[in-house]
Amino acid sequence: MTASPPVLSVRGLTVRFLMPGGRRVAAVTDAHFDVAPGECLALVGESGCGKSVLASALLGLLPANARTAGHAHLGDLDLLTAGERTLAGRVRGRRIGLVPQSPAAHLTPVRTIRAQVEETIAELTGVRGRAALREAAELAAARAAFPADHLDRYPHELSGGLAQRAATALALIGDAPLLLADEPTTGLDRDLVERTVDELRRHVDAEQGRALLMITHDLAAAARIADRVAVMYAGRIVELTPADTFFGAPGPRHPYSRGLLDALPDRAFTPIPGLPPELGSLPDGCAFAPRCDRATPACATVPALTDAVACHHPVPARTPEEARA
Repeated sequence: MTASPPVLSVRGLTVRFLMPGGRRVAAVTDAHFDVAPGECLALVGESGCGKSVLASALLGLLPANARTAGHAHLGDLDLLTAGERTLAGRVRGRRIGLVPQSPAAHLTPVRTIRAQVEETIAELTGVRGRAALREAAELAAARAAFPADHLDRYPHELSGGLAQRAATALALIGDAPLLLADEPTTGLDRDLVERTVDELRRHVDAEQGRALLMITHDLAAAARIADRVAVMYAGRIVELTPADTFFGAPGPRHPYSRGLLDALPDRAFTPIPGLPPELGSLPDGCAFAPRCDRATPACATVPALTDAVACHHPVPARTPEEARA
């Protein structure tokens, strides 16, 4: 049986910002990954590691001083070379549904949530008529756990969590092949986090060719929803592995990934020493080496992503008993 082609295929994606004086700052470097139909890939890492820059590159929403290289194919379309007209008319909302990191910036402040949901439904699905649009809007709200009695409110009348759920409802409307969720659980309490990730997961459908790329620093949410986990540090993907391997046994193999996992509340807390480097002043070689107790002179060269981990000295595998401890 022939495997279906990936919904999204990223090869060598690099994003650099041209700064005053001609200096270039690399925010994303040489990212490689696929997202298959029916799959959720969670891209995790600390704030400032380049996750949201990668998402903006896929959507063509980078600032004017950004320069991209590599390829990001959504089907037969390379998102990095597609023009703004193509991205605005054929991609955003239709082929990529976005759950934004800052929903307030994506909601129109002078229109009610209902009006914005109904307009999106009419544009993406062709549903017309007052009664049909009203019913569709309430169904869309229910999919994102947004209360129907808040649909006639304006964005400024919503809490941060409700604004996030309104943005999620808008993203789900078009049943796009790729749903890109950028920190979708920000501002939500734990019960709503679980409801939100469950709704996002229900969007994923192998037969319909739909997939999810979730960008998050919330490892607990990633554990609930992801099929695979990609860990980003200082602009590079340093580990890419199945979620059951990452959260269970043998566990993550990159020292940084292991540190992230050991910082979860249900585990014995082991802090990572030091701070992430500034993207404008990365050290030579492995960017994590200054914080790593396994570093050797070999770490002066950048390790390739081989056998799922980009590390010269991966940490030992955990037994199932150790993973449960």
